[in-house]
Amino acid sequence: MDEDLRERLHTAAASHRPDRERMLARIERGMAEETPVRVPRAPRTPRPWLRVAGATAAVCGVLAAGAFAATSAGPGEPEGVRGVAARPSPAAQEPVRGGALPAENGPLWSDGSLDPHGNRFWSQSNVTVRTTEPLTALTVELRIALNGRVNTTGAWRSLSEKDFRTAVREEDGYLVYRWTLKPGRRVPVGTHTFAGQYNHAEGVRDAGRDDYTARARAAGGPAAVGGDFSESR
Repeated sequence: MDEDLRERLHTAAASHRPDRERMLARIERGMAEETPVRVPRAPRTPRPWLRVAGATAAVCGVLAAGAFAATSAGPGEPEGVRGVAARPSPAAQEPVRGGALPAENGPLWSDGSLDPHGNRFWSQSNVTVRTTEPLTALTVELRIALNGRVNTTGAWRSLSEKDFRTAVREEDGYLVYRWTLKPGRRVPVGTHTFAGQYNHAEGVRDAGRDDYTARARAAGGPAAVGGDFSESR
């Protein structure tokens, strides 16, 4: 290379001052041009079979809700508040009268009644047992049909609590209250009350299937009575 040309190149390089701001601007413009533009995607259209399945589910939901409203209410409820329950067949309407037991047997007399202090949401069914002899064994069973959204709120008896075992459970479509005299205890002569308490759907509840039994042992041997309830509040 010519010495004179080499000298001129060194001199030009030494005197050069780069325009930093202009270079940064060019770099930024280049980066902006390279950034891809994102095109918004069109919303996905549901597949035809999904639309059909959704419509079917909606129809089923409406039908199910209607069926629940038509069967959840007990007979006698105010019109418009809840649906009307389908009436049972004539055979199903026949009340169970305490296993066809008589209301009076030997030293025992019994009665089933609905407590007058019940209301449109709550009821109490009373079983009254009168004995003319002391009892060495006694089991009283009160059965409340599980219609009208029945659920227990308690139970009591007029005799001493320490003398009885009390059980409350659901059995075969009934809410069953059972009081059993403990071994070695006695029931004195007199009139005694056993009561089951329960909530139910608003309105008049049909008690045509409710019943009770009382089975006892006295000096003269065993005796059993039973009966039903006419209606409920």
